[in-house]
Amino acid sequence: PQLAPGSYEEETPSLVKKIVGKRLQESKTFIPHFYVTQEINAEPLVLAHEQLKNHGIKVSFNDFIIRAAALALRQHPEINSGYHSVHNTLIRFKTIDICVAVSIDGGLITPIVRHADFKSLGEISVEVRSLAKRAREKKLEKQEYQGGSFTISNLGMYGITDMVAVINPPQAAILGVGGIQEKPVVKEGKVDAGKILSLTLSSDHRVIDGSEAAQFLKTLKSLLENPAILLVN
Repeated sequence: PQLAPGSYEEETPSLVKKIVGKRLQESKTFIPHFYVTQEINAEPLVLAHEQLKNHGIKVSFNDFIIRAAALALRQHPEINSGYHSVHNTLIRFKTIDICVAVSIDGGLITPIVRHADFKSLGEISVEVRSLAKRAREKKLEKQEYQGGSFTISNLGMYGITDMVAVINPPQAAILGVGGIQEKPVVKEGKVDAGKILSLTLSSDHRVIDGSEAAQFLKTLKSLLENPAILLVN
């Protein structure tokens, strides 16, 4: 049956949406994705965040995750990799440059925290706020959003439970971050309320094996559950 007049309208997507859509369509079409999820005990992270906030230090949960991911990538360089689809070769990135997904008018952009493993939590926080602000104002330089070796996409601020992201080529992995949820957990044989954070690593199976993805998430879990480590420069 034909649609009634006025029941819908068509609009041309923004240039950003076109570019991102084309890249991600190619990603899902040609990259053999696989997904590994790890739940984190977020109570120590929430406590550390509150303590910093009480002392006037502005650091987001995402800043903690970026810092932890950078240190985990240093321990697991096979995750800090990519795939060259023309040459059919593996790419081993020599620096840890983390793309952070930022929603802007008309689409999505991924500004980059370069050499993230050499930056403190505070430095990452300041840089991410600056990048996000200038991204929304459309004032980023090309070198600030082109490239990168690993991507983090966090939708936790919208209250979602899990986030499964599409790989940002030529990178081989992207970390999807959900929100911190209250769930029943077992503590010393008793069921109690706990704060749980879900992380999902989407990986390119041409580059990364399942065991490598699992080991990376295990290291990331350990770092986030012991946030004092992330405060050390």
